[in-house]
Amino acid sequence: MRNPVEKPSLVAAAAICIAVLFSSAPARAQDRDVPYWATIRSDKLNMRVGPSREYPVEWVYSRPGLPIKVVRVVEGWRMIEDPDGEQGWVVARLLDPERGAIVIGDEVTPMRDGPSDAAALKWNLEPGVIGTLGPCDEGWCRLDVEGHRGFVRQARLWGAGEP
Repeated sequence: MRNPVEKPSLVAAAAICIAVLFSSAPARAQDRDVPYWATIRSDKLNMRVGPSREYPVEWVYSRPGLPIKVVRVVEGWRMIEDPDGEQGWVVARLLDPERGAIVIGDEVTPMRDGPSDAAALKWNLEPGVIGTLGPCDEGWCRLDVEGHRGFVRQARLWGAGEP
């Protein structure tokens, strides 16, 4: 025969373990080291001057996939830096951890068939073109621009390398 005290103790212990597990999940999500790269997930993203909806909107982004650098974390808000160096606060759920990159500079950037200046030219990318960033190695990054894949010099991409 079981002791009637054991059952409630096991239930209580299980409840405490579950509560600790679920309460620590958001804390672990907040523990990501900054700075880190992310991209804009939504069609419209308001950048505010502070980490709350009470603060005024400074910028409105309308480019899903635009790479940004997260420089601070406060609960459900992220302080970001955009490719132009502007900083402000955005709602964390509207960011995507997928890496992206934007072509920088004042002239077209070649996208090549391989990671070499000698590789065949596939496309010329205008400044401001954004794409999904793949692996980077020895100064070259794999980039996917709406299904057009190739290699681009890392120095021509904002969002590549260490944040």
